[in-house]
Amino acid sequence: MDTSAVFVTTCLIAAFGSIMMGLFANLPVALAPAMGLNAFFAFVVVQAMGLPWQVGMGAIFWGAIGLLLLTIFRVRYWMIANIPVSLRVGITSGIGLFIGMMGLKNAGVIVANPETLVSIGNLTSHSVLLGILGFFIIAILASRNIHAAVLVSIVVTTLLGWMLGDVHYNGIVSAPPSVMTVVGHVDLAGSFNLGLAGVIFSFMLVNLFDSSGTLIGVTDKAGLADEKGKFPRMKQALYVDSISSVTGSFIGTSSVTAYIESSSGVSVGGRTGLTAVVVGLLFLLVIFLSPLAGMVPGYAAAGALIYVGVLMTSSLARVNWQDLTECVPAFITAVMMPFSFSITEGIALGFISYCVMKIG
Repeated sequence: MDTSAVFVTTCLIAAFGSIMMGLFANLPVALAPAMGLNAFFAFVVVQAMGLPWQVGMGAIFWGAIGLLLLTIFRVRYWMIANIPVSLRVGITSGIGLFIGMMGLKNAGVIVANPETLVSIGNLTSHSVLLGILGFFIIAILASRNIHAAVLVSIVVTTLLGWMLGDVHYNGIVSAPPSVMTVVGHVDLAGSFNLGLAGVIFSFMLVNLFDSSGTLIGVTDKAGLADEKGKFPRMKQALYVDSISSVTGSFIGTSSVTAYIESSSGVSVGGRTGLTAVVVGLLFLLVIFLSPLAGMVPGYAAAGALIYVGVLMTSSLARVNWQDLTECVPAFITAVMMPFSFSITEGIALGFISYCVMKIG
């Protein structure tokens, strides 16, 4: 696939989904192609299975159609509305732990270790120190109710990275490339066969759990969900999510999902669809500002991820730790997300453990 064209179509579908979420659902939730499904599509479906990417896009399309049907028949609505409080808290906190771990990894604070799985990184490295500095800039400014804390941290750490030679100036504006090499190249007939049923269901189920879990986590953190996990305009949000996935497959992107990074906007006061609309408009702007966006080093954004992890993990305080039938599923859900490196598996294990504890 033409990576430059995919960059543009990714921005386009993210803008479309986010703006629609803001206008029709009025929720502070941004949409974009799921990174986990991007990796599944590239490294499993195309590389390992050897399928043409056009056929892979067809599988994404049929998975999105399945998700849309679940939405039309209100199956997704029922699933979200009836998830127990302990699991909702576990999902929210698990996503927070996952985000925090990704932030620590991107900053280099933790690294892979063959003997202990993970270990502390090189704390004398300037990139690690800048990542840590970025986090404390956010934490200190946020404690003083400064809403621009995240933006200030990213700008400061990027400038420091530029002074140390990590960031290179490559211009600000560039014309977007043609997207016709990927738009409309989905192979619907080639992908509609029994042999790809597992792939299609994988795309559908992973997107269902990831997006539903994120919607629960973000709206819960924003104070928009009630005690049963229901949030305003849930039906509209699920329709926007499903339709965006169908549209994305036609223009060359993987399944579109609600993004857990939406909690960053919630953490600085985002409570309405205006947040999502602004995100969508910024995605359109980024199409022309790709050189500038590419200047931000990974450790500059790592501090924001760690901070969001702190905020979301605080939901564990709502768990009834005196009732093992409630706290065990919450704990398993939260812990298994970062440990399995999968939001979907964490949710699945949480549901299984909840049933076991309630039946046992």
